[in-house]
Amino acid sequence: MGESNYYIGLMSGTSIDSIDAALIEISDNKTQLIANHSEDIPRALKNALLNLCSPGADEITRMGTADHQLGKLFAKATNTLLTKSQLTAKDIYAIGSHGQTIRHLPESSTPFTLQIGDPSIISHDTGICTVADFRRSDMAAGGQGAPLAPAFHQAAFSHPKKHRVIVNIGGMANITSLNALKPALGFDTGPGNCLLDYWAQQHINQSFDTNGDWGASGKMIPALLEKCLADPYFQRRPPKSTGREHFNPAWLSMLLNDEKYLPVDVQTTLTALTARSISNDIKALEDSVDEVFICGGGAHNSALIDSIGSELASIPVNSTEPLGIAADWVEAAAFAWLAHQTLNNRPANLPSVTGANKACVLGAIYPV
Repeated sequence: MGESNYYIGLMSGTSIDSIDAALIEISDNKTQLIANHSEDIPRALKNALLNLCSPGADEITRMGTADHQLGKLFAKATNTLLTKSQLTAKDIYAIGSHGQTIRHLPESSTPFTLQIGDPSIISHDTGICTVADFRRSDMAAGGQGAPLAPAFHQAAFSHPKKHRVIVNIGGMANITSLNALKPALGFDTGPGNCLLDYWAQQHINQSFDTNGDWGASGKMIPALLEKCLADPYFQRRPPKSTGREHFNPAWLSMLLNDEKYLPVDVQTTLTALTARSISNDIKALEDSVDEVFICGGGAHNSALIDSIGSELASIPVNSTEPLGIAADWVEAAAFAWLAHQTLNNRPANLPSVTGANKACVLGAIYPV
């Protein structure tokens, strides 16, 4: 394989609002974002995917339908990105597709994870070799199968002298600790945007709280925040990962317990929950942190970012854009990079992050 290659990464995260497609060039082990595209997920498909995140009737048929539809949509996002970039399939070495997680149970007696979005359809409809199903190799080696982005964060964002923390705030939030003197550490801190988005949809009829403005206008409920933070997940030591199987509307409803809180005050408290859980885990790291960089959709929630900044006090907090990749495209770029690792037969999980018993080459390859 040559020293310079184009790869496309496809990411549909826990928020299930859109497919992010990122075109990167990998040259001399350096990653450069070349172009990007965001493809909206139609409301009917989003609802179908959300319904698949918990048990229900006729799951296999519903899953198969969504798998096909999402594969088509991933392919459409890729082809639109190629058109925007004035490139063709022949210019791209491979696609790395994360798929859409509909179940992630690493702590089960029979641990498993399931991502859908048919990669055979992606490779067929784009004419580009596709790599997918990245998480299960790590789980077979005893790992959590998540988070996988820290290996990319280490490759793209580490500094030889500074202790950096990369915070990704999607539906769930995770952090990557990059200390040049130690192995990288990374894990899910808990809910990111998922509860905030759900509550905004229920009470202000918006898919998300724009800029966090609604949440910023309320008052935090200390007793509710304390109940949320008492969840055992926040006390667990890494490696750990989580998802909608745990932090979901039913979890929130149980904690609200029919209390007559003002909806806006609940939103303010959920913002504090995301900020506090992230900040607590950063402050609990063994070594002092020099810089924090934030990526993912949560980077646009000004109230959330301000709250994290206040919690971390003297530690500078910024988006990943000064590091070369804008906040919205880091995770998609990560899966493009993961495809590059796979096709070069290089391990791409970090056992220090996932808890796997060895470094593994990840993913399954779907040739054209």
